Amino acid sequence: MRTSDSDTTTPDRDTSSKTDSPQYGLSRNGRNSVDTETEHFLLIEDVGSLRAIYDAYLRNAGFITHLAASAEEGMRIFRDNPIRMVLLDLMLPDRDGDTLIAEMLALRPYAAIIAVTADRSIDRAVRAMQEGAIDFLVKPIDEPRLRSAIESARSLSLRSDFDDASASEETVGDFVGNAPQMRALYARTRAAARSTAPVYIWGESGTGKELCAQAVHATSPRADGPFIALDCGALAAERVDSELFGHNRGAFPGALEDKDGALLAADGGTLLLDNICELAPTAQIKLLRFLQSGQVKPLGASQPVDVNVRIVCAAKSSPSVMLQNAVLREDLYYRLMVLTIEMPPLRMHREDIGPLARMALERFASEEQRDFSEIEPEAITRLEDRPWPGNVRQLMNVIRAAIVMHDGPVLRTHMLPEFDPTTSRAAPTTAPAVDPFVDRTLAEIERAAIEAAINRHDGSIPRAALELGVAPSTIYRKRDAWLSKG
Repeated sequence: MRTSDSDTTTPDRDTSSKTDSPQYGLSRNGRNSVDTETEHFLLIEDVGSLRAIYDAYLRNAGFITHLAASAEEGMRIFRDNPIRMVLLDLMLPDRDGDTLIAEMLALRPYAAIIAVTADRSIDRAVRAMQEGAIDFLVKPIDEPRLRSAIESARSLSLRSDFDDASASEETVGDFVGNAPQMRALYARTRAAARSTAPVYIWGESGTGKELCAQAVHATSPRADGPFIALDCGALAAERVDSELFGHNRGAFPGALEDKDGALLAADGGTLLLDNICELAPTAQIKLLRFLQSGQVKPLGASQPVDVNVRIVCAAKSSPSVMLQNAVLREDLYYRLMVLTIEMPPLRMHREDIGPLARMALERFASEEQRDFSEIEPEAITRLEDRPWPGNVRQLMNVIRAAIVMHDGPVLRTHMLPEFDPTTSRAAPTTAPAVDPFVDRTLAEIERAAIEAAINRHDGSIPRAALELGVAPSTIYRKRDAWLSKG
């Protein structure tokens, strides 16, 4: 076992065999899987056989490797060498790896640390990500996943802008606002961008979940790659596999040509799975398999394809509600809920309504070619007094409607609609109230409640289940029973 500075191993300079090997050759998008420029990579693993395997892989990929069998040894090597990348087993004989991550990042905040964990300790990997690791690998490690993690670590380690502390004071992406809730959102978005782990973004409709996903992508080392958004709730059941994983010509009736699914289209970049709670159960199994292996097998294909993509998910419900209602498979849930970002509703940061309204005025006046340049203070006050159940999206719609329906240059209070259709309620009637439960059995009331919830969500059973606080399988089972009775 190597235990000192002599642990450093110099890579073989003859790299001619690499381009002929699928392990180290070009990825599907044409970029080298790992650049052959020599850089320092620290490997901390107490199992000698695994240490040797990882060491050979890294050296063959062009890195200068430093080997350690314990946390103390690894920390000493980390201090004494210009190391920017670390592959770290979380189960070490002298110390937990997640505490070591925090110590390393305190010394060198730009270090890209990949955590390695056993199959039954995903919760430890999640803690490691929260401490600042950029990714985690589960033993036994598939080569495509290892290659993807190393490529991401190297890309991140070369990004000097992650060392710039002043960035913490700036907004991210296209967000507008300086309220404390928004500053916290910016910080969490930057932290998520630094990682390669899955991100779950949740919050009310109109809060900007897709905008946040785009900001995570644009602030990450994958910014030059594609950003693909797929709405799981808008996919027909028979199209889910094809849209997500792709298909080959002739894979099924009507498949007249090869089609890249969303995962392949996002290779080298980020894939947003919006309304993840509505992903079909069979697709959940395949997505879990992809997260474990880093490979996609299109329908009708004989061999899987290596794909390097960052998964970001979004939905309205908090992670705890998702788990309670069993919307996702439990094993997939723990894979996806590694880093979470909550989007604050507009009513929680009303001081940002003015800046948002002015931004919307400038944008929509240009798009609609209208002569508007400012908003009177009284109009801002009126906007700040509204409840905004539709959040920022609703505010944008109100400003746009006012611009289209009136002439400028000043947007005044009377130009704002008096009643918002999303918040108004019908006037009370003088007719006596009718008790909806009279002369109805409990089973009839339950069925009516379930069917009403399904109708409110345009036929979506997963969304209805979230509202009712039950698992989707419960509703499916009850509907089957109703159909069997005629």
